[in-house]
Order: sequence, then C-alpha cells, then structure tokens
Amino acid sequence: MSMKINQLEIENVKRIKAVKIEPSANGLTIIGGRNNQGKTSVLDSIAWVLGGDKFRPSQAQRDQSVIPPNLRITMSNGLVVERKGKNSALKVTDPNGEKGGQQLLNDFVEQFALNLPRFMESTSKEKAQILLKIIGVGDKLVTLEKEEQEHYNERLAIGRIADQKEKYAKEQPYYNDAPAELVSASELIKKQQDILAQNGENRRKRERLHQLEQEDQRLMEQIQELLKKQETVRADLAIARMDAKDLEDQSTAELEQSISDIEEINRKVRANLDKEKAEDDAREYRRQYDQLSKQLDEARDAKNKLLNSAELPLSELSIKEGELVYKGQQWDNMSGSDRLKVSTAIVRKLNPECGFVLLDKLEQMDLEVLKEFGEWLESEGLQAIATRVSTGEECSIIIEDGYVAGQEHPLMEDKKTEWKKGVF
Repeated sequence: MSMKINQLEIENVKRIKAVKIEPSANGLTIIGGRNNQGKTSVLDSIAWVLGGDKFRPSQAQRDQSVIPPNLRITMSNGLVVERKGKNSALKVTDPNGEKGGQQLLNDFVEQFALNLPRFMESTSKEKAQILLKIIGVGDKLVTLEKEEQEHYNERLAIGRIADQKEKYAKEQPYYNDAPAELVSASELIKKQQDILAQNGENRRKRERLHQLEQEDQRLMEQIQELLKKQETVRADLAIARMDAKDLEDQSTAELEQSISDIEEINRKVRANLDKEKAEDDAREYRRQYDQLSKQLDEARDAKNKLLNSAELPLSELSIKEGELVYKGQQWDNMSGSDRLKVSTAIVRKLNPECGFVLLDKLEQMDLEVLKEFGEWLESEGLQAIATRVSTGEECSIIIEDGYVAGQEHPLMEDKKTEWKKGVF
C-alpha cells in the first residue's frame, strides 16, 4: 500500500513559526493564505524532511529565531521522520521502534513527488522520456524510432532520386522512327566495299568482253590467216557471253545515304536509349521507395503496438512522436486539471509506494479545475498537499504569519503545558 502523510509538525523553518497539519488521506489539501505568510515554507519543509539535504533551504532557520528548525512527519504506516537540533540531524523511526536513515525514505519517497512543478515544467519530450522509462519500453522505443528514422531518411533520399529520374525521363526527346539499336558505320562501309568490289569485277568482265569483240573483228579481217585461232576465240566468246548475260550492278545509293545519316540516326537511338534508361531507373527507385514506405509503416506499427501494450498510468495517456498526449491533446493544449492528473499519475507510476505529491502556487487554477482535480485524487486514492494564494473556502487551512489560522500555538494538543519555543 502506498505511503502518505498523516501528520506534519514544523517549527522555525523559513517563514514558519509553528504549524501542525493533518492533511486529508485522499484528495487535495490546500494550504491557503496571503503572500509571504509561510505557505511555501510548509512544502519546503516536507521536501527537506523526506527528501534529504539536497532539498534543504539555503536559509532554513527562521529569521529572528535563535531556536534551530524542528520538523516531524508521521507517515500512514506509522513511520516517524524527524529533523531537529543544531545540525537538523535526521531520525527515522519505524512502527516497531527501530531506527533508519535517508535510504529508508528513498525507498518510498519519489523525488518528483516532492517537487511536482519540476516535472510539469520539463519539456514535453522529457516528460515522455520519463514515462517511457517507467513503463519499461524506453530502450525498445529508442531502437524502433531509430529504425523508423533510418527508413524515413533512406526513403526520402530514394524518393528524391526517383523524382529526379522521372523529371529527366520526361524531358528527354523520343524518336519513333529511330531503330532500336545504334547503327554501325563500319558495317555499312564494309557492305559498300563489297558492292564496289563486285561492281569492279563486273567491270573487268565487261572489259574482257570488249577485248574479245575487238579481237574477233581483227580475226575476221585476217580470217584466212587466223582460221584456227578464230574457232578458239569464238568458243571463248560464247563462254564470255554466257558469263556476262545475267550480270546486274547493285546501287550503293541507299548505303551512301545511310552512311551520311548515321550520326543523326545514332543521336536519335542514343536519345531513345537514354529515355528508356531513365524510365527504368525511375521505376526501380519508385519500387525502392514503395518498399521503404512499407518498412517505415511496419516500424511505426511496431512502435504503436509496443506503446499500446505498455501499462500506462492513465487510460487515455499515450506517446506520439516523442511527446505526451492525453485525451488526444499534447501538453500545451491540455487543461490545467489534465496536466495535474498526468503529472501526478506519472509520479505515482515512478514509485507506487509514494502515495502523495506536493504542489505549489495552485492560484493559477480556477475553482472548477481544483474541484475536478481533487475528485480525481480521491478516486485514485492519492494525496496532494498544495499551496494557493487565497483565503477562500477551497483552502483546507490558512497560514497567517507563520501559524495556522485558528490553531492554538502549542503543536501537540495532548500536551497540557504552555507553548515553548523549540518544543512540540
């Protein structure tokens, strides 16, 4: 069961002369009064008694008092905590009469409970980190958020490249009349040379025919002398005529035109290839972008599942993008009552054995907010001791000039002796 404050007795601390207070076990106990009457001194005293020397006021002893501070707090389990004497030595006595020290107090006193405004004034991300730590998912969430950020950064880079590739592809011209592959000038030249060689061979054969015809003419003139030779020549002539009969020269005009146009053709082919390559690159980077989007969504889902499965202090409390969110609102948009609820619930979660919190300067909250917060504290079985610059009915007690208004100066009602300085 969580520890609460049953009774506190304070003398000669800061502005406090002598007060005795029995706060409500559950709900909100408001210490009211005008400024500079000792309200905050009550909270500082509680923090000092339970939190140790790091909460000790720099000028703990009340001005104009020769008696050192004297503080005593009785906890709900019977534990008695005292600081008194010249050095304000700590004395902790448990219900069985055994004594302890600050370490015993540290086991059930949460530091933020002694200074809740410190928690409330921290940044939203700091609050979220505290909550993640106490629900035990901080390290896992850091890993998932790192993974999420890596996926996001990689996807962002890939997306930019994909956009650049798509833009480049759209800007490239495309020629439908260009062939699919680059044209080779050497192949065209070789074909041209082959045709020219064939034409040269044809020319040689024609020249041979002409020579034979001339020879025949000469032989006809010398028929008598060359009769025998004439028959041989006529035989060769018949063969030559057969060879030359079906010869047909091929035109190189098309190849010559292709050779002259090859640079333009190849320019178009290269442009088409560049456009196709850019489109292929864009599709690939878009595929990578979509894959990274899927991985990013999976990382975010894993993070959300981790947070949803964690045991949070409040049902509608969550963490989104590294910040606290309650009832769908971030810290700066929460109502004053919701801020108090969230802070108190987180502090309780930090140390479930600590059933109380201290709150200073609640004059910033209107009466409706205070009422709502008080009802919530009671429903949760929590105790809050707060100060407020007010003397209204909402105040549980009023501090005037270092005393509780309407309270006799002797702190211990069961003592019959008159009030003496430095003695409870």
